[in-house]
Amino acid sequence: MKSAEDYLGFELGPVRPPSEAESLKLRVTRNCPWNKCRFCGLYRGKKFSIRPLSHIIKDIDMIRKHVDYIQRAMELSVEYRRIVPTDYPVWPENEKMAFQSALKWCRNGMKSIFLQDADAMTVRPDDLVALLHHVRKAFPRVERVTSYARSRSIMRISDEDMVRMADAGLNRIHIGMESGSDEVLGFVNKGADKKTHIAAGRKVKRSGMELSEYFMPGLGGKQYSEENARETADAMNQIAPDFIRIRTLAVPDNTDLFQDCRNGTFNRLGDVQMVEELLLFLENLDGISSVVKSDQILNLLEEVEGRLPDDKERMTEPIRKFLAMEPEAQMVFIVGRRTGVFSKLDDMNNPELRNQAVIMGKTCRVNLDNVEDFAAEMRKRFI
Repeated sequence: MKSAEDYLGFELGPVRPPSEAESLKLRVTRNCPWNKCRFCGLYRGKKFSIRPLSHIIKDIDMIRKHVDYIQRAMELSVEYRRIVPTDYPVWPENEKMAFQSALKWCRNGMKSIFLQDADAMTVRPDDLVALLHHVRKAFPRVERVTSYARSRSIMRISDEDMVRMADAGLNRIHIGMESGSDEVLGFVNKGADKKTHIAAGRKVKRSGMELSEYFMPGLGGKQYSEENARETADAMNQIAPDFIRIRTLAVPDNTDLFQDCRNGTFNRLGDVQMVEELLLFLENLDGISSVVKSDQILNLLEEVEGRLPDDKERMTEPIRKFLAMEPEAQMVFIVGRRTGVFSKLDDMNNPELRNQAVIMGKTCRVNLDNVEDFAAEMRKRFI
């Protein structure tokens, strides 16, 4: 029988940021070290562990082997169906997964690598530095290596070790702040307060790494909507992250927050109210030059993107336009966006697409009384 320390082959975790869609995913840790946030059910019932460094090194070497084979095949202009080795059908599943990961990465240009799962910064600094050196040696042309991290994990790492990691090739950290309100952070059991988020964000910036911070409109519910917007904007202003990423709240059935919705301890916002909260958040960002990204399918308005401060007016224009629409028109857009008919607000001006959204609304029996319930159900499908 194999022990927990035996290498079982290449592993692939369940999640990565939307901005890392074209990245090679390397599983450094399994699941989440905290796993107590009331809004998240992704790792429910799963145990956190750190993979042995030797196992991750073997994953990297396996990907390098497959990349070499794929690149030789591509140089020979081999047809796609012939790139796959003849003995591929009899490979173990994890070997097939490694090959497919390498093939996808080659086709995407091999520009970036993402370290999975929820928090690679729980790895011992010496091991993470060694891992990064091996990554850079195996793939010297990679432009970016990134990871998720919790603010509490960052705070346990010394400034010196953060700089060592940056020097070894860790370029960007993604932190799910979600909210800067201590009331909201406490209620959803985030495991970090506003002060910790600010200190951790600043530590990442001091190290020379890029920083992506996430804001979750709707996380405060109706009671703390305004506070969620204002306090998170204040935290962002104090950190000045390189990227501010919008990630609208969805409440899957397997979360504690879903039960809070059912028993009335959490009053969920609708799409219109979350857009109002987003506007208040953007209006309160000040004195920073962060890039705002709406690169998440949960967001109603994906065109809310730009660099502060110059693009603030352009970013808020579609929000104001949506909020000025009649409720019936808002309903049509919500239905169209949540069913994939629309990708941006201007799609409402396309008669064919608008008609599709209207038909979809009728088919799903959506009206002004139930549109927010419909939208909430649709958002769950993207978690």
